[in-house]
Amino acid sequence: MNRLYELVYVVSPDATDEQVSELHAQVEAIVQRMGGRIEKTEPWGRRRLAYEIGRHKEGIYVLEVMLGSGDLMKEIDRRLKVSDLVIRHLVVRVDEEQAVVDRTRSRRIETSRRRRQARGLPPDRQPGEGQREPDEEREERFDAGAEEGR
Repeated sequence: MNRLYELVYVVSPDATDEQVSELHAQVEAIVQRMGGRIEKTEPWGRRRLAYEIGRHKEGIYVLEVMLGSGDLMKEIDRRLKVSDLVIRHLVVRVDEEQAVVDRTRSRRIETSRRRRQARGLPPDRQPGEGQREPDEEREERFDAGAEEGR
């Protein structure tokens, strides 16, 4: 059964761009060989680590969103554990959370439509209806008042 997973791995800051792209190619080859599919790849670039890992204070982050089986994730996990370039990695299954978000959103929309119809309004909001965007002038007055109080 194919599920949606997010894989984030942190590569040593000493690694070159070629090594990072080679590591991505290895992950992609494993995914294709085991019948999965990479949905999205986002190289986040060099960032400071939350805490020092070994001698590293920063790393190169990469996010991979992929569709695959649990066996695929076990194989990727095994491969990333033995890689010298990878400082840390994390695999998270995200399809369950997305299903919960979708159910909650559809429930809220349905409740909103029911309430609007009970009040004699059309079920969906019309353009221009609802809360206004805050005026820039209002925000400026609020900021000015806060500065005067200091």
